[in-house]
Amino acid sequence: MKKSVVVNHLCRIEGHGGINVAIEDGKVARVEMDIFEGTRFLEALVVGRSYNEIPPILSRICAICSAVHTITSLMAVEDAFDTKISTQTELLRELLVQGGNIESHALHIFCLAVPDFLGYSGAFTLATDHPEEVKIGLGLKKLGNTVQETIGGRAVHPVNAVLGGFGKVPTKETLLRVKEELIKGLKDALVAIEFIASLEIPSFSESPTIYAALGSSAQEYSLFGDKVIFSSGDSREIKSYKELCNETVIPHSHAKHSYFKGRPFMVGALARIMLNGHKLKFEAKRTKEKLGLNSPSENILHNNTAQAIELVYSLERSIQIIDELVERGIKDEKPVKIKPKAGQGTAAVEAPRGTLYHSYTFDKEGRLTRADVITPTAQNLANIEKDFRASAERLVDEPEDSLQAKLEMVARAYDPCISCSVHLVRLTPKRTTLPLR
Repeated sequence: MKKSVVVNHLCRIEGHGGINVAIEDGKVARVEMDIFEGTRFLEALVVGRSYNEIPPILSRICAICSAVHTITSLMAVEDAFDTKISTQTELLRELLVQGGNIESHALHIFCLAVPDFLGYSGAFTLATDHPEEVKIGLGLKKLGNTVQETIGGRAVHPVNAVLGGFGKVPTKETLLRVKEELIKGLKDALVAIEFIASLEIPSFSESPTIYAALGSSAQEYSLFGDKVIFSSGDSREIKSYKELCNETVIPHSHAKHSYFKGRPFMVGALARIMLNGHKLKFEAKRTKEKLGLNSPSENILHNNTAQAIELVYSLERSIQIIDELVERGIKDEKPVKIKPKAGQGTAAVEAPRGTLYHSYTFDKEGRLTRADVITPTAQNLANIEKDFRASAERLVDEPEDSLQAKLEMVARAYDPCISCSVHLVRLTPKRTTLPLR
């Protein structure tokens, strides 16, 4: 007996990808997450350019995550040139990143993921029976964009976050207006958590999982950190990111797979909650308890639950940041002057989908000689296939349409950004595969 699941275009995700699963004689013979998104040339495009051109270009890797790409890129350039920024700049940058987290999580939870759990085809059909929940989700997405626009100058591809600081520092009055919206948004999110708590989370995708996320000695939950920690007990410095990812070319994919010590791993909201969730406080902590993620989980479908927890966290943390900025006193700071030199810089920040790395090498004139960007989805692809296999093995006797729906559910649970995962070009004449580095 042969059975196959072929999804030529996976819907409700960003980018173009598919699923290919073959079952023969009751056993899973092949599992592939096909990434056929066109090759991206952004890393090659910035080679030879001046340091100040790099962040605006590389924020174009992703529109949904352009804020965190911008901040990570700025941090990598500043790391290369030993540039120290002010505490106010650090707080404003974090606020910008939190705004991106709010926008992305709200969009994914209410418009892309929840329909799977309730048997709807998408957000429009979901809104027929659950209009208030979808309205809250879209409102929170808009709020996240408002935060990004206020701090970054616009909601997509921020222009106000620059090397050494900000082009224009927001006023106290502006930040307090945003705080009022955040307080209302937090109340709406807590109402929506009741809805999320009512969802039944299937367990067919459970399998042993290694989680990875940024960590630090600080006692606060954060999207920033000074090292990478694993659920296996391992930890590494951020500059050792190549050792962590170990990217490998895969024949059926335009994106590479990442392995740590020969095993796939998962980054993202669930990984962060599993590794750092004990640091959550206030409503985020209570939400974690309410949604049942106090105990370890190896079920990727809980990633959406973890995103809901982080949504509450990011709203609370944004309010805290504004309070701290106001208490410190908003200063009309000018960006720190950059002094280019030959060097290498690496930075990592937790994007909505997981740990994001930017690493650059510059010559003595500050022109870029090498760029390396490794996105969360690129790190997750091997783990996605692992979860596909675990699911298919449990569901081997189900009809093909039911199996397909559940495999799509697994893929969407990761909130994949497929366009971001591709940084590979195939040179057919020489039959070689080279990274765009």
